[in-house]
Amino acid sequence: MPVRTGAQYVENLQKHPREVWLRGERVDEVTTHPALRRPIEQIARLYDLQHDPELAPVLTAEGPDGSRVGRAFLPCRTPEDLRARREAFRAWAEPTLGLMGRSPDFLNTTLMAFTESPGVFAKLGKRYADNIARYYEHVRDNDLFLTHALITPQTDRSKGASEQQDQFLHMGVVSETDEGLVVRGARMLATLAPMADELIIYSLPGLRPGDERHAACFAIPIDTPGLRLISRAPFDDGTRRPFDHPLSSHFEEADCLVVFDDVLVPWDRVFLHGDVELANALYAETNLRQHTAHQTGVRGLVKLQFVTGLAMKLSQSVKIDGFLHVQQKLGECIAAVEQAHALIVAAEAEYETTATGTIRPRFNALQTLRVLLSNQYPKLVEVLQTLGAGGLLMMPSAEDFGSPIADDIARYYRGAEMPAVDRIRLYKLAWDLCGDAFGQRAVQYERYYAGDPVRILAMNYLAYDKSECFRLVDRALALAGDPDTPAP
Repeated sequence: MPVRTGAQYVENLQKHPREVWLRGERVDEVTTHPALRRPIEQIARLYDLQHDPELAPVLTAEGPDGSRVGRAFLPCRTPEDLRARREAFRAWAEPTLGLMGRSPDFLNTTLMAFTESPGVFAKLGKRYADNIARYYEHVRDNDLFLTHALITPQTDRSKGASEQQDQFLHMGVVSETDEGLVVRGARMLATLAPMADELIIYSLPGLRPGDERHAACFAIPIDTPGLRLISRAPFDDGTRRPFDHPLSSHFEEADCLVVFDDVLVPWDRVFLHGDVELANALYAETNLRQHTAHQTGVRGLVKLQFVTGLAMKLSQSVKIDGFLHVQQKLGECIAAVEQAHALIVAAEAEYETTATGTIRPRFNALQTLRVLLSNQYPKLVEVLQTLGAGGLLMMPSAEDFGSPIADDIARYYRGAEMPAVDRIRLYKLAWDLCGDAFGQRAVQYERYYAGDPVRILAMNYLAYDKSECFRLVDRALALAGDPDTPAP
């Protein structure tokens, strides 16, 4: 099957009803539900871009059988391939302004990384390596949309999964049967789960001895019996007007708790189970971090450019961009954008070569970019809040333009050289990004997108090749000589 269209994506959702709970009610049909319909439309548009005459060569490439497949699925063999993949990531990030953090290309890269490392899964037996290879081909050839849930529920963080009062509070394997694994418990944070086709499960590093039943990697369709999705309260219930809420009315992502009520995972969908050490090593040994971070970095760059452009336009609208302290803040935004861009280019230019001859972006540059995004995006949002000041709090609504006070709106809300309607539209866009609950969720999401930023920085230190730095220190120490060395 060639790459899907948006209509085919929506049709597949309709053919596979899933158990989704939203505000205490079960959702009968996700494609028509007011709180889910509009983000599904945005994802459908991404799939349609794969058939756009100009973007199809960017987003897709020739697969093994000659048909077009999503570029994120394919390993890179040349530096040109890496740059082409970057352009594909950007072509999907721009339509959503970088605000949909789990667009389909994200986990497509994960599956590609898994299938590039069959030896990791083969440590438990050849059938597990065969399973991941077949599953990768299934997702690639059917152009499916995956979500994942990597985190255990935030209950008692002082205890491991196996130490919780309820042994299946955290998702774990109840039993092994002839048909497969029976799984019970919960995981989070499954972003866009109600509108995905499949769910893939693996663990973040940190499992402890005794957590063997919780060490599992597998994938199942979203409509698997016993799988329940409990969505957080939506920021847009489907009634928000785009003029007043231009972002949240289009790009709302449903984050879900995933509940496994004795779910059967067929053996051909199991990639790893029961091995804590291997589950903890999965990230590093498959090098999936480089591939997902490449997509994340490009999406994050688009997001930084968006908030920077918005801060600059907002400043120009009331002519505060002539003040030195405002220019300083805007300069800091530009510096964050350029740092992100430089790290992406550096990661591609100083690529790593795998044992099979494929290449991947350099790890340290992308890991640094992960930290940069979690730190800088909240700062840029704060700049937007500061520059918008009280003006962000007093914008009228769309209804006011057709009311008896329309003349007041036109007179008192205009900008320096901008009519009121344009300034209000600009400030509402800024508020949706920096003040509304939707925008604050985006800040929190970016902070923890790649995990605990403190732990990531610590891992940078622990995994870093220190030899070059130490070589320079040793050279400097040699200048001191021995205590009895005379002065030159």
